[in-house]
Amino acid sequence: MKRFLTILACLTLAAAAWGQTDAAGFKARYDRQTRIVGNAGVGVETILDRWEEAYPDDPAMFEGRYMFWLAKSMGSTVVAKDKPRYLGNEPVLTLKDSTGTDVFYFEDNVFTDSLFAKSQSAIDRAIALEPDELGYRVDKITALMLYEKDSPDMATQELLKLIGYQKSAKPEWTYYGLPVDEDSFKNTIQEYCYNFFRYATPGSYEAFRTVSEAMLKLYPRDTDFMNNLGSYWLVCKQNNRKALQWYNKVLKINPKDYTAAKNCVILARKDNNVKLEKKYLPVLIEATDSETERRSSQLRLESLSAKKKK
Repeated sequence: MKRFLTILACLTLAAAAWGQTDAAGFKARYDRQTRIVGNAGVGVETILDRWEEAYPDDPAMFEGRYMFWLAKSMGSTVVAKDKPRYLGNEPVLTLKDSTGTDVFYFEDNVFTDSLFAKSQSAIDRAIALEPDELGYRVDKITALMLYEKDSPDMATQELLKLIGYQKSAKPEWTYYGLPVDEDSFKNTIQEYCYNFFRYATPGSYEAFRTVSEAMLKLYPRDTDFMNNLGSYWLVCKQNNRKALQWYNKVLKINPKDYTAAKNCVILARKDNNVKLEKKYLPVLIEATDSETERRSSQLRLESLSAKKKK
């Protein structure tokens, strides 16, 4: 009987603790549970249900819902491709088919559409409640990129909406409560551009261009996004003339921009344009932080100059 009363007292205290938990307490309990069992593990939904019942307008709770439904919606599969890279990744396995041709196998995410839609609905609620919290925007766009893969149309539209909001509202961004400056906002957008470029598909390349152009309308002298457009024309469209125009714009603003200088030299070598290479090698020599690259560029310049004298 004494043991029963002790257990009953513990249960009563636990119930009282649940009733006394504030929003921060729910968040702490959620964080502890997900560290142990993952975003959709045992007990997580119970915490979220009780959290929502007590604080139905807590954006952090809706982010937890987003994480729960996203984890529930995701699975993995293995896909076979005829190229050694897929969405910027290397294969997990390479085998030969009956003709001796290499077949490359990649691990890929698959989604249950209905559950993914629930995750998006939840993060939309969090964004609506706290529109200046950049972390929630990152959640949404990152999930869309995983979902859409090689054709990131919805992710692109969300990025354009985010850039438009930056322009119109000039929000005081936070990232999980910490203030975010303008450079951090730019870096966030550039990280998505980097991944679009890394995916290396027609759709992702167009997303890379579209988002970079939108950022340049907002920040016309930002050399990172100028370099993006140079790379778009150089790599995606193989239009060296247009690429050079963008890299020259960069070098006019910052004569020691390494990316622009390096790509101008690469471009000149692709075209077998000795005059152009001799023009940009000194720029690369000034821009690089690598002593090895500086020395090899100097030797290359001297070699080209010696050939000219002969």
